[in-house]
Amino acid sequence: MPRIIFFQPDGQRREVEAPVGSSVMLAAVQNNVRGIDADCGGCCSCATCHCYVDAAFLERLPAPEDMELEMLGGTAAERRPNSRLGCQIAMTAELDGLVVRLPDRQV
Repeated sequence: MPRIIFFQPDGQRREVEAPVGSSVMLAAVQNNVRGIDADCGGCCSCATCHCYVDAAFLERLPAPEDMELEMLGGTAAERRPNSRLGCQIAMTAELDGLVVRLPDRQV
């Protein structure tokens, strides 16, 4: 199973496994990773799963769709070039070891 390495807002490192096809957001919620609120449950309608994807993995991800880009416009924390919504990142074998940093706030 692919692994995701989360760096929580307090700097704590958490490594979790995520089934292929599941989302970064779901993996965080199911493993009690602090820093992902997931208020909408993964429907791409709240931006409370905002995260910063490590540059080494950005090119492995599909480009964000219009709905994700629109939601990223309303994030509580600073939007950066590597900002993504965790609910829109589906895990694949190629993403094993994905490094994700969580912002200091979601709302």
